[in-house]
Amino acid sequence: MTKTQNATQNISVPNHNLEVLRKHFSHCFDKNGDFDFEKFKKELATHEINFSKEGYGMDWLGKSYARLLASDPARTLLKEDKEWNKKPENKNSDNLLIKGDNLEVLKHLSNAYHEQVKMIYIDPPYNTGSDGFVYQDDRKFTVEEFQKLAGVDEEKAKKILSFINSKSNSHSAWLTFMYPRIYIAKQLLRDDGVIFVSIDDNEVAQLRILMDEIFGEESFVGNIAWESKTKSQNTKDSFNKLQPKVEYILLYTKKDQRRFNLIQKGEKQYPLNDDRGEYRDYPLEVMNADGMRGRESMIFEIEGISPPQGKQWKLGQDTISIYKSRGDLFVRDGKIVLKMRPDDEKSELTEPFWWLLNKEIGTAESAKKELSTVLENNKHGFETVKPTNLIKRLVFHSATTNDLILDFFAGSGTTGDAVMQLNAEDAANGKGGKRKYILVQLPETIDPIKNKTAYDYVKNELGIAEPTIFEITKERLVKAGKKIADTSGFKIFETQPIWEDYEFEAEEFNSQATLFDESKLSAEGVKTLLTTWKTFDNIPLTQDLQEIDFGGYSGYYGNEKLYLMDVGFNTGNLKKLLEEIDNNPVFNPTIIIVFGYHFESKSLREISENISLYANKKSIDIDFITRY
Repeated sequence: MTKTQNATQNISVPNHNLEVLRKHFSHCFDKNGDFDFEKFKKELATHEINFSKEGYGMDWLGKSYARLLASDPARTLLKEDKEWNKKPENKNSDNLLIKGDNLEVLKHLSNAYHEQVKMIYIDPPYNTGSDGFVYQDDRKFTVEEFQKLAGVDEEKAKKILSFINSKSNSHSAWLTFMYPRIYIAKQLLRDDGVIFVSIDDNEVAQLRILMDEIFGEESFVGNIAWESKTKSQNTKDSFNKLQPKVEYILLYTKKDQRRFNLIQKGEKQYPLNDDRGEYRDYPLEVMNADGMRGRESMIFEIEGISPPQGKQWKLGQDTISIYKSRGDLFVRDGKIVLKMRPDDEKSELTEPFWWLLNKEIGTAESAKKELSTVLENNKHGFETVKPTNLIKRLVFHSATTNDLILDFFAGSGTTGDAVMQLNAEDAANGKGGKRKYILVQLPETIDPIKNKTAYDYVKNELGIAEPTIFEITKERLVKAGKKIADTSGFKIFETQPIWEDYEFEAEEFNSQATLFDESKLSAEGVKTLLTTWKTFDNIPLTQDLQEIDFGGYSGYYGNEKLYLMDVGFNTGNLKKLLEEIDNNPVFNPTIIIVFGYHFESKSLREISENISLYANKKSIDIDFITRY
């Protein structure tokens, strides 16, 4: 199959729900590809499904704009920091630190990392009025464009666009900012994934309803409260308000699977091992059969053994059946013994109030000191830092030793530090410890007047000419890793704007078309395009492409995709490519993607025809894509 793609300007979050509908209800789409909802309802009605009439939900000025942002294509490319990533400690790393607007980054990640993330933790701006949050989007829509894209009338389009450009910090502005980011983040979570969102009194009510809308009310697990301050702060209106000392962490699951590891490290040990993993022996206990918890159903025979008179088993028949079915129940000395595994000791419920644990977890105040210590007693200027132990506890409860954790409001990098510390503790206990992280941080400029401490640290201590928060994030990860002898490293990527005048609208490129001056592209620019495309094609950022020589011309290969990006491809290179397909056992491309601006139309036709007509020895069906 041969086709032309304008992928560079169409990187957006794939609608997997629509794909499911097309697969299972293809007859509900008309000839134009539009979904016929009334026909769909009739189809479901035959199965006696009732449609909810309840209209409860949240609306705000800018909601249609927020939905548009969630589906609007990315306006950036992904560039690799090759010098950093080639360092010995980073070149094989599975950890990522990405510099850029997190909305853009999430869109770039939406293919390669779709349903790959086990846990998300974010600490977004709280919109307190003093945290610097001001929403003004840099996307520019005309009234007519926005009308068409958002499906609103002219008057509402004008009102929304005026609001978006007003530098607002209202509840509506905050919701418009948060909605697309959380919406896309949900697509990255595994089915058993969880998301934790930090917040305070100012936006907790709005956040709860927003999360309900995106994840569903049934996916709400709980609201963790932790004591972030040990001292109340006197403010101008403190005389008529309670002074907050508590912050919150809302917890939602992807698909309502509310099982978390609630055993604190060191509380339970699993000294035994078999082919299913580690476990401990648990003699099945009994309890009194009278009182509020007494139940006839808990009195039954297990392997010929019944509970004593007046007693009942602590576990019911369904649970016992699970242990029996997997061979984890046996009799020893006349007693029922279970093989209790770590996953068995999980529960739906945990203590939601964490103020009594502040000595163990820490506070925002202690976290500032902790960060200063990590940065080797340098002052950093952060006023709102989360304690590492707080994030460690969240990670421990929800992510096992090989899971991927995402934080797209990275701040000082606490989440990355927490992941490294947990991995080090697991490794010391012989439990592996290979959790991976993706952190995203905006290169937010540090104001030399408002935050002189941080500005001076980055400029003078780190030697950065234009100080940004990103540099503190990066430095914290480096120093935190050295502190615990962590050698996992991390790779760095950043977003950059798509090149000016980069447009492709013609049905077929030809040498007369003056769509884009490809001579503007340096070798580095072509590699940036390749990095962006491979991520679009479901290849993780941390996975390097293999460079293959086709008689003096280099192609880039990974996940059965071959990229031909450079100028100068000729008939001899094509011959060598076909020979490589036949003779190289690990080279099996099912898709060949070429950068159209670097190939003449004649050359494109020649490659396409030869690929489609060539009967390769492996009988591989190869698609040919010209991409711009």
